[in-house]
Amino acid sequence: MIFRGLFGGKRNDANDQVIPVVRNVTIGRSVHLDPLAWRRLGGETKFRLDTDTLGIVAQGRINLGDDGYVHRFYTQDDMMLQMVSPDAMGLEAEDFTLFGPWSSAYPPDSSAKRAWGDRLRARSFGGADLPEYRRFWFNDVDERQEPVSFWETVYDDRSGQNFRKIYQTCMLFSRDLPGDGRELLLAIEMEPEGGDLTHEVMVGIPLNTGEFEA
Repeated sequence: MIFRGLFGGKRNDANDQVIPVVRNVTIGRSVHLDPLAWRRLGGETKFRLDTDTLGIVAQGRINLGDDGYVHRFYTQDDMMLQMVSPDAMGLEAEDFTLFGPWSSAYPPDSSAKRAWGDRLRARSFGGADLPEYRRFWFNDVDERQEPVSFWETVYDDRSGQNFRKIYQTCMLFSRDLPGDGRELLLAIEMEPEGGDLTHEVMVGIPLNTGEFEA
């Protein structure tokens, strides 16, 4: 499934980084969600979740340099709670989103890889059983736009000793829903260090600070 590479092939290198607790969320804790966060969007959304509790089993951090840090929290079922913060420990975390897996595929050849790259750069993204999502990052004025690439360090326990590195190239798209709703689509080319490259799609929703707690 989509982030299955996060739960296998552990590295056991010593690592002295402190694993942050961001808004009380970290490995081994449960996040309780307000079901209205997605149910209020009605039947228009492709995002689906049949529980209001997320058990966190892995945690990632992305260093974007001057643009701050992205903190990610994963469940065994590949749900991903994401928070953006200007600091490495997430003390000023904001911009919260919840993503679920939609599709995952291994590109069979180089032409499939090139085609995926073209989709990441396009003004809009769609597909089988998906409506059209417009580019969210960088706006959708330009017909083509380069995606964002980064390394994510994913930890498996609070010690920080079991972790892996995953290289990702991605683009964020969105579509408006009735009322003030918005649904997000994250398209990713992902390659775990020492693993196989995959093409991933995740569908998600923005969260307000009052819509989750741990």
